[in-house]
Amino acid sequence: MSHILAGVFGHHSDYKKLESDLENSGFGTSDYIVYLNDGSGNSQYLASVTVNDLNQIDLARTAFVQNAALKSYLFENMKINETNYDTIKRYIDARNRAEIHSSPEIKIKTSSDGMNSEVKF
Repeated sequence: MSHILAGVFGHHSDYKKLESDLENSGFGTSDYIVYLNDGSGNSQYLASVTVNDLNQIDLARTAFVQNAALKSYLFENMKINETNYDTIKRYIDARNRAEIHSSPEIKIKTSSDGMNSEVKF
């Protein structure tokens, strides 16, 4: 069964170059979808690619990295015709909420002369 590799790209990334890189990597135009938020090209966008094996996953990830993907997600057992922008975004949001993010460094202050068992009068 096929899988979907989805990527989130920053506003500085050119989606036309991503499309070209995916096609040069052997993906057809029916194998990927680029989801643009608006026509200005100045906002983040999503892309999803159908991948069937590890080689295709590596090819798609390489294209994502070359186009400055902020993050990529692999969704197993999913077909491109089962997805749309809202579905991909909902799955990405769920994955982000489930991740354990690193917590800030915690400093524990200990006193040099605290309470002890000795009673002083």
